[in-house]
Amino acid sequence: MMDYHINVFYSEEDRSYVAGIPDLKFCSALRARPEEAVREVLRAKAAWLKVAKQRGRRIPEPRYRPAIYQLAR
Repeated sequence: MMDYHINVFYSEEDRSYVAGIPDLKFCSALRARPEEAVREVLRAKAAWLKVAKQRGRRIPEPRYRPAIYQLAR
């Protein structure tokens, strides 16, 4: 089973780590440590999916893969 890709990077502007799920529009989290950002974005993902289901919205299939993984096929 494929799951959603999570990008994690440090934002100098925010002085925090940002974790985001490109396949889920606006699903991201900002925390002081990368592990915290990932933990928080997983909570955000669960909430995002729950609300989408409640509202009858389409839930996108996990599709996003960084270029490095696309080359490894």
